[in-house]
Amino acid sequence: MSRPAGSSPAGTAERTLRTDDGARLATTILGPPPGPGGSTVVLSHGWAADRRLWGAVAKRLLAGGHTVVLYDQRGHGASTLGRDPIGITRLGADLATVLAHVDARDAVVAGHSGGGFAVMAYATADPHGAATRLRGLALLATAAHDQDTSAGEVRMMGSGLFSWALSRPRLGRRLLRHTMGRHPAPAALEVHRQMFATTPAQVRADCFRSSRGMDLRPGLASVPVPAVVLAGEADRVTAPELGEAIAEALPHARFERLLCAGHMLPLEVPDRVAQVIAELATR
Repeated sequence: MSRPAGSSPAGTAERTLRTDDGARLATTILGPPPGPGGSTVVLSHGWAADRRLWGAVAKRLLAGGHTVVLYDQRGHGASTLGRDPIGITRLGADLATVLAHVDARDAVVAGHSGGGFAVMAYATADPHGAATRLRGLALLATAAHDQDTSAGEVRMMGSGLFSWALSRPRLGRRLLRHTMGRHPAPAALEVHRQMFATTPAQVRADCFRSSRGMDLRPGLASVPVPAVVLAGEADRVTAPELGEAIAEALPHARFERLLCAGHMLPLEVPDRVAQVIAELATR
């Protein structure tokens, strides 16, 4: 089910999609249906972020004639939680809801960090459906295994003190500085802080807890969709080698390291991210 929440003459449509467990996913569809050489692109953000993560990337894709679909993960941004707990499989099912709503055919899906977990969970749960709906996968600063977040980090993510620190702009930016590469743009770091600070503490904790024991690699071998895996050379959140492991597990994938970039690739190198997505869309 969907409920229009408003639209603009410029071709922006807001939708609220209801999942099978009652969550409401805030979704934005940018641009008219794809023109010649264009495609539908669905962008899945990571944990403690929201649709703002993709602003610069979406702008570039729209200029290339693509239709861009953005959504907030459950519990993030303007999306609500449902009856099911936050989990990797559940987030993959939420992505399936978005793809079904836009009736995706030959679409490209990009997932950053935890959004990449959701993309891989969707594709491995239904490889045939993924082959029908998708033309390509862009997996950014993400992993298919080895994401066993420590109990201490989970507690920090859910703590009121950490939330307070994030709410202080200068301190919050300092705390998140390690997530970016060598020379982050101050505006990009501030957007990252704002997204992290506005994500409810319990949602942050539940997300980081949910990847314990995750190993999506066995299922990736059955996903026939062409893919590009990007990793920042200076990523201190998700080791680039974990991205290499994804590319090795997928049958039609290539891996690329981005010099000087850290973990927040859509904010740090939007030109390259948009270029990779556009290349997949026009294969």
